[in-house]
Amino acid sequence: MEVIAAAGLAVFLVATGVMHFLAPDYFRTLVPAWLRRPRLLVAASGAAEIVVGVLVLVPRTRAAGGLSAAVLVTCYLVSHVDALRRARPDRPRLLDRPVGAGARLVVNALYIVWALAVARSGR
Repeated sequence: MEVIAAAGLAVFLVATGVMHFLAPDYFRTLVPAWLRRPRLLVAASGAAEIVVGVLVLVPRTRAAGGLSAAVLVTCYLVSHVDALRRARPDRPRLLDRPVGAGARLVVNALYIVWALAVARSGR
């Protein structure tokens, strides 16, 4: 089960990292307006996700990769908290409403728990 959790996290991270380069416009919408250089942030976070995903995939570096994934995803909480702060019930997109923005926070917290579990299993 631990190997499946690690492989799933690795695939998720690498695929999401690649998507940062294939669909950068979407990921730029997730960057809070007050942060500068959204293009650079999207590219850097995409590259980081790919590298961390590879670390998780390799058994020898799995613990460090899982911990790195937890730190990386924790950094994304800034974006999700900002989205929750700006959320309004009358917005057309569910993710722009309070319930959707709140769900984003919960899902991100679950990603952090997943990454920490993988880190713990990699010891």
